[in-house]
Amino acid sequence: MGTSGSQARTAEQRKEQRSELAVFLLITVVIFPVIAIGLVATMGFAIWIWQIFNGPPTG
Repeated sequence: MGTSGSQARTAEQRKEQRSELAVFLLITVVIFPVIAIGLVATMGFAIWIWQIFNGPPTG
């Protein structure tokens, strides 16, 4: 009787670990790269708009 409770807890822990791994992979493989690309694209767009109004940099 005591072993079935520990086995159920172990199964729940495995399910939770699998869920946490899936969330971690989603964040590291999908969300962070999308945010990084979005930030770089936004900066490039901002510089492009800035140069439309103020001209290219002069050195």
